[in-house]
Amino acid sequence: MRHVVFVVLLLVPVIARAELDPTSRFADAFWSHWGDGRAELASYDLTFERYGHERSGTAVAIFVTETFSHSLRVKADPGNHPESDTYPVMKLNLVEDFPTGVYDYNLMTSTFVSLVERDGHPRGHVTKLSHSMQEWCGHAWIQWIAHEDHLDYTLHSYFDGEADQQRRLDLPENGFTEDAVLLWARELAGPFLAPGGSTERPMLTAAKRARLTHTDPSWTNATFHRAGSPTTIEVPAGSFEVEERWITVNGREIWRIWVEATAPHRIVRWENAYGQAAEMVASRRMPYWQLNEPAGRARLEDLGLEPRPARTP
Repeated sequence: MRHVVFVVLLLVPVIARAELDPTSRFADAFWSHWGDGRAELASYDLTFERYGHERSGTAVAIFVTETFSHSLRVKADPGNHPESDTYPVMKLNLVEDFPTGVYDYNLMTSTFVSLVERDGHPRGHVTKLSHSMQEWCGHAWIQWIAHEDHLDYTLHSYFDGEADQQRRLDLPENGFTEDAVLLWARELAGPFLAPGGSTERPMLTAAKRARLTHTDPSWTNATFHRAGSPTTIEVPAGSFEVEERWITVNGREIWRIWVEATAPHRIVRWENAYGQAAEMVASRRMPYWQLNEPAGRARLEDLGLEPRPARTP
């Protein structure tokens, strides 16, 4: 007698994960590229709206890994700190220069992302930020340092009513800081999204934006998006296959970034709702800190840049 076996297939819907585990993002493949003792430098044609006019300037983005001291929140010199006090970070120095008539603006934002779990935060969280702004009227400087549930915030400004401030800001769970947006777009800072994914996070106002508008940094809910498929764009550096990443707040797009689709996922273009945009001119990897002799100026050509001529303000 034959026995007929009926096989019942249970159709379980496959739900794509919007967010990815960051652990593999900072594994061997990451360090084979970023642990070679060089920094990645990229230059950009910059557009920056200021005082109601669109200004043309230059931006330089410097990405490099460093060993960080947790107690001092600075680069740790070898042998000066116990191993328990040090951890690896990714540093982004973003330099932006543009004129405003007779005088120019010089901005620099340094963002440090922890590449390990620390203080109850996952890999890819921002552990420190500092921002400085110089122009002919004066200069201002902001720093905040992340702890488990708060940020230690410091401000020094030449403006009356701001001057010197120190206070504590709440740090909500999974809080994201807007100054890390270029790191996020490269998957060097969380949230880490699957293609086509999106997620919501509390987001802190960028230090640069707070200074330009003379407002206090505050938290708002932002949605992070990653495109599902690549596209191609042209910039001064050439033609690139890119993925788009963007951030919305209350349904309004405030950031859109075009990222190189293949590793190392360089930032090819960005624009935001604050009148700022940039397109890549050139990109190179080099130990720039060793190129401070006069002969090192020749390497600016690799970045599509020129040495500053005499009598440049």
